Amino acid sequence: MSCILEDGPRVRSESQSSSVSQGSRSKLLLRQQLAQLLTCVEDLSSDDDAGDEVSRTLDEAFNLCGRIHPEEDTFRLQMVTWNVATAEPPLDVTSLLQLDAQPPTDIYAIGLQEVKATPLRFISDLLAEDSWSHVFMNTLGPRGYVKVISVRMQGLLLLLFAKQVHLPFIRDIKTTYTRTGIFGYWGNKGAVSVRFSFYGQMVCFLNCHLAAHMKYALYRVDEFEYILETQEFDMYNTPCVLDHKVVFWFGDLNFRIEDYGMHFLRSSINSERFHLLWSKDQLIMMRKKERFLQEFEEGPLRFKPSYKFDRNSDTYDSSTPRTWLGFTGKKRKPAWTDRILWRIQPRTASDDDGSASTCTDDGQEDPSAIQVIQDSYTCDPSYGVSDHKPVLATFSMELRKCSDMQPVDVSPEGVWSADENAALSYTIQEDFMYSTWDWIGLYKVGFKCASNYEAFVWVTQDLPETNQLIQISVGKDRIPLRGGQYILGYYSHNMQSIVGLSANFQILESKRAGHVNGLKNK
Repeated sequence: MSCILEDGPRVRSESQSSSVSQGSRSKLLLRQQLAQLLTCVEDLSSDDDAGDEVSRTLDEAFNLCGRIHPEEDTFRLQMVTWNVATAEPPLDVTSLLQLDAQPPTDIYAIGLQEVKATPLRFISDLLAEDSWSHVFMNTLGPRGYVKVISVRMQGLLLLLFAKQVHLPFIRDIKTTYTRTGIFGYWGNKGAVSVRFSFYGQMVCFLNCHLAAHMKYALYRVDEFEYILETQEFDMYNTPCVLDHKVVFWFGDLNFRIEDYGMHFLRSSINSERFHLLWSKDQLIMMRKKERFLQEFEEGPLRFKPSYKFDRNSDTYDSSTPRTWLGFTGKKRKPAWTDRILWRIQPRTASDDDGSASTCTDDGQEDPSAIQVIQDSYTCDPSYGVSDHKPVLATFSMELRKCSDMQPVDVSPEGVWSADENAALSYTIQEDFMYSTWDWIGLYKVGFKCASNYEAFVWVTQDLPETNQLIQISVGKDRIPLRGGQYILGYYSHNMQSIVGLSANFQILESKRAGHVNGLKNK
């Protein structure tokens, strides 16, 4: 059962364990190899062939060590959840995104609730990016991050950004949403989610806005269970949220702090004795009772409750009680309504002694194992546009890459300028769902999303063979006159992602650029 940790800033979860039986067998084999090595060393002076035996035994021992501790890559993930209460975004979100953090973030997952969603505004956002997406794209784009996908349901918005270098390895992107507000027909409450394969590992992000008010704790649990049961993806191997190796559940979950009066709450918060409030936090209590919630983990709540503040202030709700048309107003108690949790897919294989295992039959560790370490969990009080403060969490994800080769290798041919036609080439390096609707975009370095291309060309209509070199001509009228640093990206229609990127290359300024500038200045 998961629990909130009392000490230590890092919370670790992993999908692999040192199974008693499998781990013991591996260690026993290793000890046997080393014992054999020692015997060879003792005999080395009397047996000229012992040197070869030592070398062979060392190789076997080190290979076994490699199977027990497979090489893994570590990626930094930063998550943000923020109920923005229909406000417009602040001009500066650099503090929110912790842009100077080391090591740099690999993936940003940003979940917003109550984004302004009047009918006219919502329609305009469907035609163009909303203001919140713009501010994040304008901040992250120049720093080499690309918006991978966004999904919106009225006021719920989920944004996913990644370092440009990771784009070819973020594949099979699917999104969905669930309405739970007003009998399930209105989207002011519910969830939006995105799933994808990251270097072959299946990851899902679920941004929720659950029912409000103190007395609806059990109803919120039922809402979340309904969301998990009904959300489906068109993926044979991960059709449901809980089928993914890692699930991050976050949002305005609206759980409150029960029983305590306002004076005790504020006294505990002001003295930073947050642990006094944990036992009455509804989500913590529900996680002790509900089995399916016990699979989710959460770091310690060692930050001030993120709700409810006076706007543009660090002061908790100071509204005065008033009566209007029979309704009595009252101050809202502080609460940790905004939360970030995660779940590692439970182990399915069991040994005879009942312990879980991710080892394969030959003693090797499961290559699909993922470890998740929470490095920080806090809120940023510097933002006051809403009555909620944004809550942030950073994670280290340790995983073994199932592939580190781009499905498509794409590159420019020769020198590019708008004074003459150019050419590019691409090669299918591994089997993937090729489509004649695929295209190759020309992007300026620092591009913000896959649709932010300067020009594009369609791929060939014939299905190429693996490693077959395909060349495509690019008309000079499609090449930017001013030139600059650019990159080519192969976009897969079926995988809904860029699956191949070229190296950066220089497009030379056209001789016609000066003539065009002269006409503009007349």
